Amino acid sequence: MDKKLLQELTKPIQADLTLFDKRLTDSLKGDSPLITSIAQHLLKSRGKRIRPAFLFLTSRAGEYYNDHTVSASLAIELIHTATLLHDDVVDNSELRRGDETVNFKWTNLISVLMGDYLFAKAFRLMVETESLELISAISAATERVSVGELRQIEETANYDLSEEEYLKIIADKTASLFAVACEAGPILFRKDQRERRRFADFGEKIGMAFQIADDLLDYIGDVRVTGKEPGNDVLTGKVTLPLIYTLHTSDKSTSREIVSILENGADKGGFNKVLKHITRAGGIDYTYRRAAEIAKEGLNRVKQLNDSVYFQSLQRMVDFTTSRAA
Repeated sequence: MDKKLLQELTKPIQADLTLFDKRLTDSLKGDSPLITSIAQHLLKSRGKRIRPAFLFLTSRAGEYYNDHTVSASLAIELIHTATLLHDDVVDNSELRRGDETVNFKWTNLISVLMGDYLFAKAFRLMVETESLELISAISAATERVSVGELRQIEETANYDLSEEEYLKIIADKTASLFAVACEAGPILFRKDQRERRRFADFGEKIGMAFQIADDLLDYIGDVRVTGKEPGNDVLTGKVTLPLIYTLHTSDKSTSREIVSILENGADKGGFNKVLKHITRAGGIDYTYRRAAEIAKEGLNRVKQLNDSVYFQSLQRMVDFTTSRAA
């Protein structure tokens, strides 16, 4: 369902995505038999190309598309993929999108080194754009991703984490690459800081909404769609918005019970108890609302764009990112 809907939403930029796919495949083959094997595995289980889609739609809607747009989209997607390879090692994950992770199929060492290889490829592609401003922006976004990842690890099992701190972490960890993807068009057209900021703010808000919806999948997602059992994140100490809201709005005895379950090696049964508390407290509904509110804030930043098939698709893509947990 998601895949068919996404194909419909990205119909105006199908030519851009086809070129993106071709160049991505070309950029990942030929350096060594091992790299080729891993690249084929990654391409087989590739994601929904959300970041390239937002980059192409914002560039087209703002009339900022040029010869370097695809190179910028490839660089950002390779960086995103590299971070996933490293994440899977950190999390000791065996599955991603229903397929074996690189670290599980090969080794942790190979997964880390392949991630490094993709980072190097990304920076070569950035140089092709001949835009020092774009290189600077993508480099800063990549640094923010690392900070967000480290902060998330630092806050593992911190059940006092506030919503504000959670939003800051996901802004760095996830939304920073969305922001630079949406800012790429104005950067390549050498637009002023005000215009760049408008598009970057839009991307950051949408990226945050996307991550909030993604975190919600750990509570109510379908394993046949997500490729992983619900509860995995919360049982390993990842503190996200449904839990944060519930702990901060429930009475003290309920909060203590939830924390006690999670701190004492909760299993599937323990997760189901926590989920009941979260649902009863309105944590699921609140999380949906916050994702929608933040996405609306993002759309308000680009509401001045001229109406076009690209802008219409962009608006519908925003709805897609905030309802994907349903």
